[in-house]
Amino acid sequence: MRLSTHTRGEGSLRIGLVHGLGADATTWEPFVDALLERVDATVVAPDLRGHGTSDRADRYDVDAFADDLIENLPADLDVVIGHSLGGAVLVRAVDRLRPGRAVYLDPGFQLALPTSGFGAKLFWAVPTLSLGVAAMLTARGERGDAHETPQRALQLGIDAQRRFDRSMTTAVFKDIAFHPTVAAAPVVPSTVVLTDQSAAVLPDALATELAALGWDLRRIAGSRHDVQLQQPERAVESIADLLVPR
Repeated sequence: MRLSTHTRGEGSLRIGLVHGLGADATTWEPFVDALLERVDATVVAPDLRGHGTSDRADRYDVDAFADDLIENLPADLDVVIGHSLGGAVLVRAVDRLRPGRAVYLDPGFQLALPTSGFGAKLFWAVPTLSLGVAAMLTARGERGDAHETPQRALQLGIDAQRRFDRSMTTAVFKDIAFHPTVAAAPVVPSTVVLTDQSAAVLPDALATELAALGWDLRRIAGSRHDVQLQQPERAVESIADLLVPR
């Protein structure tokens, strides 16, 4: 599927950005502002299917999102960064994209959701429960009062939610819950950046396995799941040493 794609900057360092569930390319704006203050880059950010100004679709699953990414992102980017769902999408596309480096911000690799037994059947039978978990994992307002989040970030998130096809939410969460990312050696040099809320999307046990297999593991203390939106300068600082051309 052809996606709406947004480009900023004209620098030699080529960076791709993949947003999370319920977000879109506009929610990267604070991060891109901070990024372009530090490096001379060209930044490309698509709206995934059913998000932003990209078309709605009959199929919403991680493999479909990944196929779209291959079709719409330039090949051989220097760095591709995926947040939350975007991380789960990127890890399924990275062997075809082959960027110089992949960076995963709180990626949705393994969700803390039930997948077996009677409890799981009940959970997935009631979509409103999944929607509630979606709100938790995106961490908009999970901790603290609204005044702790910059007003611009709040508005960007609200506007993106209005453009989002909510019908996909349960299917996407179920797909990731039942088809989690398993530990394997990285296909390209890969960095995972975790926040204080990362356990809901990437358990510590998996993080330990990834580190043992050669993944670069980093943490931003005192941060929320949407760190790239709420604390963009800290998000950029955490990977500043990786922002170099091939």
